[in-house]
Amino acid sequence: MPPKVIDEELVKKFSALGLDQTKAKEAAGNANIASTLSEIIKESGLEGTCDKSVGVILYTLATKYPANALRHRPQLCSDVVAKRVTNINLQVCLEYLRMAANEPLNKEEYVEKCGVGIVISRDQVREAVDTYVTENINDLKEKRYRINIGQYLLQIKDRLKWADPKEIKEEVDAKILAVLGPKTEEDSKPVAKSPSTPKEPKNAANTTTTTTNAKEEKEVSTITFPDPKENVQNTPDILATHLKTTGGQIITRFPPEPNGYLHIGHAKAMHLDFGYAKKNGGKCYLRFDDTNPEKESQEYIDSIIDSVKWLGHEPCEITYSSQYFDELYNLAIELIKRGHAYVCHQTAGEIKEGREKMLDSPWRNRSVEENLKLFEDMKDGKYEEGKAILRMKGDMKHANPCMRDLIAYRIKYHAHPVSGDKWVIYPSYDYTHCLVDSLENITHSLCTLEFEVRRLSYNWLIDVLGLYRPVVWEYARLNLTHTVLSKRKIITLVNTKVVSGWDDPRLSTLNAFRRKGYTPECINAFCETIGVTRTNNTSLPYELLEFHARQDLNDKATRAMVVLDPIKVVITNFPEGTTDDIRVANIPHLADAGHHTVPFSSVVYIERADFRMVDSSDYFGLAPNKEILLKYAYNIRCNEVITDAAGKVTELRVTYDKTNANKTKAIHWVSSRHGEAPVPVEIRLYDHLFLDEDLGDDWLQKINPKSLEVIPNAVADVTVLGSKTYTRFQFERTGYFCCDKDSTDSKLVFNRITSLKESKEKPGNNKPDPRKKNRS
Repeated sequence: MPPKVIDEELVKKFSALGLDQTKAKEAAGNANIASTLSEIIKESGLEGTCDKSVGVILYTLATKYPANALRHRPQLCSDVVAKRVTNINLQVCLEYLRMAANEPLNKEEYVEKCGVGIVISRDQVREAVDTYVTENINDLKEKRYRINIGQYLLQIKDRLKWADPKEIKEEVDAKILAVLGPKTEEDSKPVAKSPSTPKEPKNAANTTTTTTNAKEEKEVSTITFPDPKENVQNTPDILATHLKTTGGQIITRFPPEPNGYLHIGHAKAMHLDFGYAKKNGGKCYLRFDDTNPEKESQEYIDSIIDSVKWLGHEPCEITYSSQYFDELYNLAIELIKRGHAYVCHQTAGEIKEGREKMLDSPWRNRSVEENLKLFEDMKDGKYEEGKAILRMKGDMKHANPCMRDLIAYRIKYHAHPVSGDKWVIYPSYDYTHCLVDSLENITHSLCTLEFEVRRLSYNWLIDVLGLYRPVVWEYARLNLTHTVLSKRKIITLVNTKVVSGWDDPRLSTLNAFRRKGYTPECINAFCETIGVTRTNNTSLPYELLEFHARQDLNDKATRAMVVLDPIKVVITNFPEGTTDDIRVANIPHLADAGHHTVPFSSVVYIERADFRMVDSSDYFGLAPNKEILLKYAYNIRCNEVITDAAGKVTELRVTYDKTNANKTKAIHWVSSRHGEAPVPVEIRLYDHLFLDEDLGDDWLQKINPKSLEVIPNAVADVTVLGSKTYTRFQFERTGYFCCDKDSTDSKLVFNRITSLKESKEKPGNNKPDPRKKNRS
């Protein structure tokens, strides 16, 4: 096959948008993207070059939102070029314009709701930060660097909806430093938590938050939803029947599809679904929306049940959409009889074209009798896959064209993980979800904003069948920097071996966070902090999640010492053949947490980074003729340095002072009983999987090549002996770590959960530097 000819004029035109040569050639070589991007450039009124920030957004529109999906795209394009729409408000604009695809644009409302043309200056950000800090000055001065910085950022962001989150973070850091001064050693000492219930964080607008205390009952604040007894969208008879069945109890559901493992975004959904029901004395189902047997499996079902249980949620019952297949089939028969469904033979491409051009299917006006017979033929396996479908004849004239005459049933000759091979026709999500909500008497159907476009079809289907209609409420989904939450993308990473599996600690799945060492309390506290709103904010910083991990583990993780890159240190004046037992607090700031002992003999190991040949005033490690404290033990002085032929230090010879007469800085160390080797461990240092905070279409090009560093020959003190999977420690001056399932009898393996403080390094610089003041 001859190579594809690339139109160099197109490459030149696309390069003028700021796309690099490779990306420009890719766009020019793809007929659909090239055509759409050319139309966008024309609609934008661009002549010549433009800022890269503008060009990247236009390219995103061409690849994600083709011409026929967005009627008001010319308006959006001109606003992007004029920089009235940026990455900060782009998603909000897209959602608004897609919902208005079939109506004349209300420009006034569009501008107001989407922040079009609003520019928040750095001075405005600084002023808002000053105001907020002034309002909370007493709390700040009391808690100092122990404040919840994530809560500060989110509340200031609520006041400045269209501000750049990065600028907010920089101004908050600068203001706190100005008020408190540099962090002191006292600031680094954790304090015991008060036994009282923590104050519930304030949230702007109508939001839902959960206050979590690991030892106390979880509470969820009130959301302004209709009482089940006042659900006026139902007729009096339908409502009376519903209330007779439920007794007026609030009923929610958490409805994942079992086509993958749950991720951190599902934790937010669970927090709302289970939390709202529990707060109001109701109940919550765990329901599997299992309508696509090709992608679903028992493995995923088992994993989801386990993850829900791990986070501490208790479903009133575990149900499956598949258990309602008989009822759903009978409702489809009723839908046909009422003239609201028909059997169609169009291909996927023909359906797409018909929706774009608002054309009816040629089979839309079949008689009821014919549709009933053909639907039965579908059920009886008389058609091949793709040769017949059942479509809903909805009144979709005011909806997104993509939602016109949605598919209700399709043929799939594939065994189902629950129903087996009983069925060869399977209901679609759009048909099933709302009906099962009604059948289970769900009072509040809570879902993320991408499902808002489906609300019209959701209500229509329930209403034409005369069923109970739940309250539907959509909220913004969770987005996290430096990672992906799309199941499709996660599957790609797993299948292409970028990661080792669904529980690879670099992923965003709950299995991954669990394996990495995060606790359920940490995940739930994170969900509490971020709250629930209808505003699609930019991605939350991954550092906020790490902050909650530190807050949680500070009071739980026993202290131990590990040396990643050891140098052997021989204490020449230590009593020969003896061992001292050094007493170490398990958790220094909690007196009732107890103590443990570690052996100390004439051979110890320190970090290579804690020794240098030339000393300096800003260096706290060991150097020739310098004295330093081995933490919890004794002062040592370096008298002799032994190197190999290449000049690499292989051994230090020191003397020790058992009286610790001189006060000096401390470093950590590892030793063992006389004549024994230290405990060998493998350390896995995990970093962000992606180099960039926010990922675009070229997300696979942004993978961090240094997202995992394995240190196979580290040594640890005896505190870690006997560790089981998920045993967690704070390795002093290094970070929080968790014992991995790959551990063996001969070598334990530990995953880094997070560093001891927020890293200022860019992704890719994995190794902690103990020379920096990174102490517990």
